[in-house]
Amino acid sequence: MYLAECSPSYARGSLVSTNIAMVAFGQFMANVVDGIFGGDSKNGWRYMLGLGALPAGVQFLGFLFMPESPRWLVSVGKEEKARRVLQSMRGALDIEEEYEHIKETCRELQLEEEARGKTPIIIQMLQIPSVRRSLLVGCSLQVIQQVAGINTVMYYSATIIRMSGVKSDEAAIWLSAVTAAVNFLFTLVGLYLVERIGRRPLTLASLMGAIVSLAWLAVGFHLSALNTPPIDVIEPVAQTSNCARYRTCNACRQDLECGYCYVDMPEYVINSSCLPTSYDNPWTSTEGRCNASTLPGGLTWAYDYCPTPYSWMPMVGLVLYLISFAPGMGPMPWTINSEIYPLWARSTGNAASTFMNWTFNLAVSMSFISLTETLTRYGTFWLYACLAFAGAILLALILPETKGRTLEEVEGLFARSWFTRSWFAGSSDPIQTINPQTIQYVHIRGLNRDGRESELDSPE
Repeated sequence: MYLAECSPSYARGSLVSTNIAMVAFGQFMANVVDGIFGGDSKNGWRYMLGLGALPAGVQFLGFLFMPESPRWLVSVGKEEKARRVLQSMRGALDIEEEYEHIKETCRELQLEEEARGKTPIIIQMLQIPSVRRSLLVGCSLQVIQQVAGINTVMYYSATIIRMSGVKSDEAAIWLSAVTAAVNFLFTLVGLYLVERIGRRPLTLASLMGAIVSLAWLAVGFHLSALNTPPIDVIEPVAQTSNCARYRTCNACRQDLECGYCYVDMPEYVINSSCLPTSYDNPWTSTEGRCNASTLPGGLTWAYDYCPTPYSWMPMVGLVLYLISFAPGMGPMPWTINSEIYPLWARSTGNAASTFMNWTFNLAVSMSFISLTETLTRYGTFWLYACLAFAGAILLALILPETKGRTLEEVEGLFARSWFTRSWFAGSSDPIQTINPQTIQYVHIRGLNRDGRESELDSPE
């Protein structure tokens, strides 16, 4: 919101998206730090968690040097300070046209606020049709971003990589760092495209790519489940447990109280058995050959994956998902939300949409492991693909194009019902707020109704 209020219209999308790109870079650096300390099983997690305080401290110090936005300063009567801040931000003394435009907008808003009274802003937003439409668009973008599974992929990338068949925890962490790097690099692609092709096509194309990638992930996990190694040894110590009745690795792994013990040969799996384990401590079996932290004789213990020749498919799907999602659906919900509300409702609108983002972020991330246990792994990704597809249909109907418009002009996009306009118009679309100071007049000479000559000035 702050970046949008301080940015010139031609660079607003790029500057707001840069913030999201830096978030992606931070996620990549966090994964690198995790990889460095991942080998320390005792204290590694303490370093991973504690080092997060360093960038937070740097950001806090940076905030101390940030001025208030010129629009906010004008709205509270600090006009001279607003002028100086705007000159500093633009690096130029001649900012009168933009400054007067901001002042005019703020004066109009003050008159509107006096007319509206002291009703809470969120209630006022719901009462005004145009603002209600913008709030629906903003909240929908944030909800769809989350139900399409982005933070499941980011939070659980190492777990998903392990699920695909990668044996080493440390290797899974470093591969997770690779996926975070892909996310960062393709967020930069979004910075390049946002002011060239626009917000709407970038968002919809990104979401369609994410749907295809989620389907690829689902198919990859399904093929892995269908092509799972058999169980060829029933160990005597496990004969009384439920684990003894399973005949494939996939069936064994789906039981949270069982795990797969096998000898891993270069081309195939031999001497495999299904052994009981503890839900709270699944890293070894409770009895049998794999009941040790250091396994002898080339034994491998798999409690959360099955060896499969299709392990590459989920990895490819994960990378394709981030390549699709990062340029559009990653930054665009934040970019568009910073643009679509009038000044008096901007902070509340952004707060409401961010609340929806984190609410669904919480719901999706907390339910992921449970969903993989109940719907299966491939069923979970099919669910995300279907939710993303429903979201794509909704956004195709309600999402406008805001590229190249001032924040004041964007308000006019929501003035008419969704059913009486097209969202496909570019920045030359005539649906916009008209500044009376910019109207050009033409001198017209003609006849009045009495047949006598008459002259008048008419808007061009």
